[in-house]
Parts: sequence; C-alpha cells; structure tokens
Amino acid sequence: MQYSHNRVETRKVEAKLHTTVLEVGPRDRLQNEDRVLAPDERITFIARCVDAGARRIEAVSFVNPKRVPQMAGAEEVMAGVPRRDGVSYSGLVLNRRGLDRALDAGVDEVNVVLVASDTFSVRNQGSTMTEMLDAWDGIAAAAHDAGVPAGVTIAVAFGCPFEGETPPERVAEIARRAHAAGASEIAIADTIGVGVPAQVRDLTARVREAAPGTPLRFHFHNTRNTGYANALTAVDLGVTTLDASTGGFGGCPFAPAATGNIATEDLLYALHRSGVETGIDMAAVTETGTWLAGLLGKPAPALLGRAGGHPPR
Repeated sequence: MQYSHNRVETRKVEAKLHTTVLEVGPRDRLQNEDRVLAPDERITFIARCVDAGARRIEAVSFVNPKRVPQMAGAEEVMAGVPRRDGVSYSGLVLNRRGLDRALDAGVDEVNVVLVASDTFSVRNQGSTMTEMLDAWDGIAAAAHDAGVPAGVTIAVAFGCPFEGETPPERVAEIARRAHAAGASEIAIADTIGVGVPAQVRDLTARVREAAPGTPLRFHFHNTRNTGYANALTAVDLGVTTLDASTGGFGGCPFAPAATGNIATEDLLYALHRSGVETGIDMAAVTETGTWLAGLLGKPAPALLGRAGGHPPR
C-alpha cells in the first residue's frame, strides 16, 4: 500500500505539459483566399483570437501587395490590433524593405521564410535559396540591432511540388545557417502537406543537431490528412510550439493543390484530450472558425465546428 501511495503522490507533482499554439490564420490562411478581407475585418479576427487566449499570432505579411493582395494594409492592421501583456504579434518579411516596414509598424517578432528548394523559392519569393540565405543574414543582424527577435521558417522541408522529395540534409544545412546568424526560433514547415511522422522524427533530430539550443517549431498543412498525426508526433518529441489556423483555412498561392493549415480548434481538441495545456479556449476558437467561414462564404475545413467537442457541452 505504501508503494501505491507514493505513486499517487508522484503523479500529483508531475509538471503538466504545455504547448504554445501560434495562430497563423491572419497571415498564412488569408493569403490564399479569393475574398480579400479588409483590414478592419482582419483586426476583428485577430482580436477574437486574443480573446480566446492566443498569445502568439502571425498577424501580417510585409510583402509586395501586387503579388499577394490579400496581405495589403499590414500597417493598418498592426495599428489596430489589441495590445495586451503577453501577446506577441509577428510579421512575415522577405527582405530588408519588409523588415523596415515591420519595425516601423511595431511588430514584436519577425519571421523570415527560407525555402528548401530553388524552384519553389524563385516562384514564391523571386530569389534563389542562396540569395535568400544571404538576405537572411542581413535581416537577422538588423533585427538584432533593433531588439526584435527574428525567426526562420524552412518551407517545403518535407517535399516540394516542383522538385519532389526535399533532402533532409538540405533542411539541416539551412537550419545551421539560420542558427549561425542568431535565429530566435526555427520552424520546420510542411508547406504542401506531404509529411509523415517518420519525417517529423528525422527532421527534429537533424535540426536539433544543426542548431543546438534554438527553439524548434513545426508548421503543418493537412493536405493528405497527416497533419494532426505529425503535430502529435512533434509534441511527443518535446516540441512545444505548433502553428495552426482557425477554421483550417489556408494554403500557399504558389503551391499547386496545397490545402489549409491544420485547424486550431481541431489541434486544441487533440492536445487537450491528450493532457496537454494550451491556455486557449477551444469553444471560442470554434465559434471564430464558424464566423470566419461566414465572412469567406465557404465551409470551414475544421471538423470541430461540425462534430463538437467531447463530452458534449
């Protein structure tokens, strides 16, 4: 009986697992939609995310609006987002001009996309991998001087729609270069949703070796219905930050057939039922997903809005 009592006491003092869900809907989701949301609608979307408990939000993209018109008005959006303690807003930048805009707009962190395939990099960003790595070095130094964390997302890390399989050694080398320039965080992105858990395990090990001590994040799309399995695998490996998009909308305008990000509400269901805390209200996110679907005039890919949680409320 003494042994049983000790086991109970041990369980009581175990630290609960916590995962940060970075809400990427306002940027990665909206950039692929036919209906362009006005800045005030995007501000409302972001405010709803904050009210639901999201504390890291990729709010805007400082790219050429002629290439991605859905992201126009980034400065106006940043001027209107709610500023609360503990809430961090990030902006996507691809060059020094974008960084200057982001800093002037008052972002809390910047995210730079480095693509692990030349063909996709040129189509997506108009620059080769080498050119983007060189640009990254300058962006990282300037962001550091400004006191703003600069992280990297390695796109098409699991596979490219034009070149096929992405060599994992290339992903590790990009991570090594990002780490050398002082990346605050490295995100590994399955941009087109081809990854499986075995790749998550492999890339996690490689990137941790290439960039020791740099926080790791994952970004999954659910194109082939493996996104949630991949996310839970990452959590099992000790990854504590995952990207997700309310409603499960999203995609990339330069990636043929790519579908949405894993849905924030569906990810929350999987995490919460697995005993992982996030600090985000699943019901509130689900309501926002339904609201967003109404704005866009299309059903949300997320399933929780249709099936509901469990047990039923």
